[in-house]
Amino acid sequence: MTRPRFILASASPRRLDLLTQIGVTPDAVRPADIDETPEKSELPRPYCLRMAREKALVGDCAPDQVILAADTTVAVGRRILGKPADREEAATFLRLLSGRRHKVITAVALRTADRLALKDSVTNLRFKRLEPFEVESYLDTGDWQGKAGGYGIQGPAAAFVPWLQGSFTGVVGLPIYETSILLRAAGVIR
Repeated sequence: MTRPRFILASASPRRLDLLTQIGVTPDAVRPADIDETPEKSELPRPYCLRMAREKALVGDCAPDQVILAADTTVAVGRRILGKPADREEAATFLRLLSGRRHKVITAVALRTADRLALKDSVTNLRFKRLEPFEVESYLDTGDWQGKAGGYGIQGPAAAFVPWLQGSFTGVVGLPIYETSILLRAAGVIR
């Protein structure tokens, strides 16, 4: 059986790196540009699953193709923290997360010509109480840009997380365990 043509529907370098860790290189990268605005009263997990599904459904999928899309959402209770628009919003997110537990949800959608499969990973984390100088120092790194919740656990913000329960790779942006199950079922990996 011929391996299907694998398309990653994401521009995230972190997702590309995580796929490389399991020996998978996309044949093409085709970022999906969708409106990521949550619907009124939408809860974080359903929102994240909807985003992954919508990203996977952008464009055509030929019979010999497999499209992988993902979405990562940071949630404090029912509140969805997306990618901050600017430094001020990133600071607001970090102050909200300071000293609190929160969830990082990453949903993965795998699309073939005739089906769509979804899996998600929910990870619980706790941030230490952040001092104002820590927030400012982190913001100065620019690491918050383009990251849900205004932080990336694989960078300097790792020093803020004393406790995590769940998938570290899910927090980075692609839960490898769940993703490998989907890719194996579609014939992308053995």
